[in-house]
Amino acid sequence: MEKIDIRSLYFSELEIILKEMGEKSFRAGQVYGWLHEKTAEDFGQMTNLPVKLRQALEERFELTVPELVEERVSRIDGTRKYLFRLADGNVIESVWMQYRHGNSVCISSQVGCRMGCCFCASTLDGLERNLTPSEMLGQVYRIQALTKKRVSHIVMMGSGEPFDNYDGVVRFLRLISDERGLNISLRNITVSTCGIVPGIQRFAREGLPVTLALSLHAPNDQVRQRLMPIAKAYPLSQVLKACQEYFQNTGRRLTFEYSLVKGVNDNLQEAEQLARLLRGVHGHVNLIPVNPVRERNFARSDQKAIREFKEFLEKAGIAVTVRREMGRDIDGACGQLRRGFLSGN
Repeated sequence: MEKIDIRSLYFSELEIILKEMGEKSFRAGQVYGWLHEKTAEDFGQMTNLPVKLRQALEERFELTVPELVEERVSRIDGTRKYLFRLADGNVIESVWMQYRHGNSVCISSQVGCRMGCCFCASTLDGLERNLTPSEMLGQVYRIQALTKKRVSHIVMMGSGEPFDNYDGVVRFLRLISDERGLNISLRNITVSTCGIVPGIQRFAREGLPVTLALSLHAPNDQVRQRLMPIAKAYPLSQVLKACQEYFQNTGRRLTFEYSLVKGVNDNLQEAEQLARLLRGVHGHVNLIPVNPVRERNFARSDQKAIREFKEFLEKAGIAVTVRREMGRDIDGACGQLRRGFLSGN
């Protein structure tokens, strides 16, 4: 009999299964608390459960924990980047960042990615598979155990496209925000998408007040298609309409991620186009000096170009910030650490 992935179960689902096993109703609360509040790493740690029940859980359920392969700590800002090995041998990466407002973890939603964005190392080897909700939770729980510090914010901006793993990501969000577990506020969670329109529209109806971040990266379809193959399927007019629907349904202001690539999308003509595109849209622009990827020929914009681009948007009335760079000295960008590990570098 194939074992059930216990950490991916909602409380109500766990309750039903334990009842079928002949257990009293309060046992579900105890087990769920061990899984999601105390973040137990094996059934043997659940010391207030009878030995017989622990043995039964071991026989029927799967409880896996990501294995730490490598940890890198930035000498610049203390950012920690983790490479984890999953039960099937695949490796993923996660990042822990410390801010004034709390500790944030950036997690992956897939092993690899098939979106093909030209400035991202995550996609170079394509998509291996989706992560399960428990594997996404495991990144947060394991990092919290390793740092011994509570995680208060989560960004789904690691490897993978969240809406390409839609059901798994939604289940993860409901589990991580469950008051019986870590109870991380949904308002402290950001989900990033490259612009899968049906996914944005569906997500707008979920009733989850998370921040939606759109990987925009260009002010027009021509440049965006050069950088992001997904843009050929969903033009900006459709993407921005879906984003507006998301705001109307949730009341949550959007973030527009814009990676500045030297000579590609960083001139003032493109800043003017971007200001025109986003005028009246409820959101703010996050300018990102692109992290160079060894396998690509893109270079980051120089400081003068970044400053002038930002100032132009500000004068046009667009809310804009330049992302604070974290972990640049430890392969901080998406997919770089995993890519280096797989290639033996």
